Amino acid sequence: MKFKTPLLFLFSISLISNIFGQTIPKEELIFLTSSWKGERFEDGRPKIPDDLLKRAEKIGIDDAWTVLENEGYTNQFEGNWKMVHDDVPVVGRALTAVFMPSRPDVEKNIKERGVNTRGRKGNTNSWPIEVLTKGDVYVADSFGKIDAGTLMGATLATSIYSKSGNGVVFNGSSRDLESISKIEGFNAFVRDFHPSFLEEEVLMGLNTPIRIGQVMVLPGDLVLAKREGVLFIPAHLAEQVIATAEFVALKDLFGFEMVKTKKYSTGEIDSQWTEEIKKEFLKWLGEHPELGKMSKETLDNVLSKRTW
Repeated sequence: MKFKTPLLFLFSISLISNIFGQTIPKEELIFLTSSWKGERFEDGRPKIPDDLLKRAEKIGIDDAWTVLENEGYTNQFEGNWKMVHDDVPVVGRALTAVFMPSRPDVEKNIKERGVNTRGRKGNTNSWPIEVLTKGDVYVADSFGKIDAGTLMGATLATSIYSKSGNGVVFNGSSRDLESISKIEGFNAFVRDFHPSFLEEEVLMGLNTPIRIGQVMVLPGDLVLAKREGVLFIPAHLAEQVIATAEFVALKDLFGFEMVKTKKYSTGEIDSQWTEEIKKEFLKWLGEHPELGKMSKETLDNVLSKRTW
């Protein structure tokens, strides 16, 4: 885009700021996630299909991590969390937020702009909740603050779950653990729980790239949070990671049965498969419809990656 005068250029920059608030422009988000070729939300966030989210709930973090590691994505896992429940996974598309220590002049401007241009109300930690959709995971970096760093209590947790049907990942804390634990199906991965109220923090980025520990998280990333920790999977790799992790689980079941019946040796199962073993595997899978389906094309693609 070219501007004929400096005044027009400055006006356009101001307009962009008012439109997007603390978000990055849609074009920039599309640029950063350009490897994603599928559907997107109106704001530019990659929209991983719902069926992939359902499948992701059943895969193991270890298997998914291995696929990412072999693809060169070595900084995608973050551990050392406290949870509301240790048996409720949080799986969905990342909706990101970054908080910083409050500064009076900046917080005043942020809140005034939020009210005047977006009609937002309340403290800024509730603003990301307003734009959540089903399948989203509210992922926030609040610089690990615990005391007075409680981004959520029971009321906001209820609102989050009602809008997204999902949980949260906070590099910060939460309050109201006892009440939150009664929200069936909800879980939170936080650094700790604390009885204090949120103070001296302000939202400085919504649907922007953020850092969670050692991980760069982009809006739309697939969040896979389980007892081991949290794995952030780039949207464009979600299908590959899920399909490979599913295959690894099936391969183990198939391998146990083949070795037990002495049809194939451990070495044959753990080496590059022959066409004969591939046919035997697809036949075995057809005899166990409860385990799902896999085409020969998908099987060949997964095996070609050798990520297991």
